[in-house]
Amino acid sequence: MRQLNLLWLLLGLGLTSCIQDDIIDDLVTESLQITNPIDTLAFGESYQLETRFTNNIGQTETPTLQWWSSDETILSVTNTGLLNGVAKGSAQIFVALASNDLPDLIDTLSIVVDEETSIVDTGGRSGSIQTTSSYVLTGDFTVTQEGTSLRIDFKDNYEASRALPGLYLYLTNNPSSISGALEVAKVATFDGAHSYVIENLNIQEFDYLLYFCKPFRVKVGDGTIN
Repeated sequence: MRQLNLLWLLLGLGLTSCIQDDIIDDLVTESLQITNPIDTLAFGESYQLETRFTNNIGQTETPTLQWWSSDETILSVTNTGLLNGVAKGSAQIFVALASNDLPDLIDTLSIVVDEETSIVDTGGRSGSIQTTSSYVLTGDFTVTQEGTSLRIDFKDNYEASRALPGLYLYLTNNPSSISGALEVAKVATFDGAHSYVIENLNIQEFDYLLYFCKPFRVKVGDGTIN
C-alpha cells in the first residue's frame, strides 16, 4: 500500500510540474486562406486555387465557398476556384464562405494576366518556441518547403529539459490543443540544432508548433510559425 501511495504521489508531482494553468482557452480566430497563390497567369491558361479554412478551435473544415473576380473580362474564376486567363491585364480574386456566418472572413489575391504563369514564392517561415511550464523549453526555428515535404530546422539555441516526461512535438492550428493536430515525433534531441522532415505537407497547412507532455496530456510549450 505504501508503494502504491508513493507511485500516485510521484505521478501527481509530475503532472503538476507540467501544468502552468488549470484552465486553457482553446478558442482561436477562424481563418480562410488561399494556400497556393500566383501573381501572374498566362493568357489562355487555367490554374486551380486551393484554400484552407480552420474553425474557432483550429480544426480544418471544407465549407462551401464563394469565389468572384473584380473583372471577369480579364480573369474569371469558377465556383471551385479554377482561374482562367481571359485577356491581358490585372484583376483581384476574392474567396469567402458561402454562408453568412462569417461575412468578414475573405481572402484576396491580385493577379496579372500576361505571357507566362508565375507562382508566388512564399519563401520560408520561422518562429521561436517558448515554455508554458516550469521546464526549460526555448529556441528559434525555420520551416521550409522541399518539394512535397515540409522541413523544420531548430537552431543552435534550442534547449529542452530532459526531465520532461514523454515530450512530443505537434503541428497545429490551435496552440492550446492537440485535437486535430499532426504528431511530428517524440522529442529525442534536447540541446542544439536538429531537424524534422514531414512528407506530403504544405508549408501553409499549420500555424503553430506545439509541445505536449503526452502521458499527462498537458501543454508545455508552443511557437507561432510566422
